[in-house]
Amino acid sequence: MKKDPIFGLDEPSTHDEYSELLTTVHDNVELSILRSILDGENIPYRVSERGSGSSVKIIMGYSMFGTDIYVPKAVFEQAKEVLEAYRNAEPVEEEDDPS
Repeated sequence: MKKDPIFGLDEPSTHDEYSELLTTVHDNVELSILRSILDGENIPYRVSERGSGSSVKIIMGYSMFGTDIYVPKAVFEQAKEVLEAYRNAEPVEEEDDPS
């Protein structure tokens, strides 16, 4: 992959030494779903836009640069398992109502 020396969009946004990059999403729907899942599991997280993403998001309603989701290192493995379960989940089939 070619490096982006000007904007640095190929690199995760900056973070502190106590957090770990969980994933990068590229649309508001997936961001909302992941925030809801992490909230439901009581996993703290921080959302950070790449590049000028927050300005672009205000103007266009979404960011084509991506949004990084960080979690504390202490709960990274738990958050990773939750994310993998969400992304690998089988569709839920509704049961037929016998009545």
